[in-house]
Amino acid sequence: MGGSSTANANSGSSAVTFDRLPPSWQPMSAVPRLPIGVAVVSVLIAIAGVVMVLGGILFLLGEIGSNFFPSALDLFPSIDLLGAAILAVLGIALLVIATSLWRQETWALWTTLVIVFGTTIYLFFTGSITILFVLLIILFVYLLSVRRYFY
Repeated sequence: MGGSSTANANSGSSAVTFDRLPPSWQPMSAVPRLPIGVAVVSVLIAIAGVVMVLGGILFLLGEIGSNFFPSALDLFPSIDLLGAAILAVLGIALLVIATSLWRQETWALWTTLVIVFGTTIYLFFTGSITILFVLLIILFVYLLSVRRYFY
């Protein structure tokens, strides 16, 4: 909105003229943009969660009604009923974490950092320093560097 405008001063005898009006105020977005690395991590966590939920549920359904579901659908054939239930619950927890990472919630970031750190420490003390170990260290440093994007 450009143009000139006239306003009366307190005394009413002189007029103030503006050459242009200031730009209109636009509210800034409350949530910063989602970093691409966080999007990739949340999608990978979601995929792992879906696989875990499906593996647990298919095993439970195979045990309950073996006539309806063939045993070839078992994604994790070496678990038992309790293991399948725990697998399904952990898969649901991973789906919640992935969704919260996508929404840039701080608790999901710190939960992911704790899990990545714990896994890295476990791999270090068991002597399993492989490419996974290096990738987890890179992921840990990356998540620490993008923590300002979370609210």
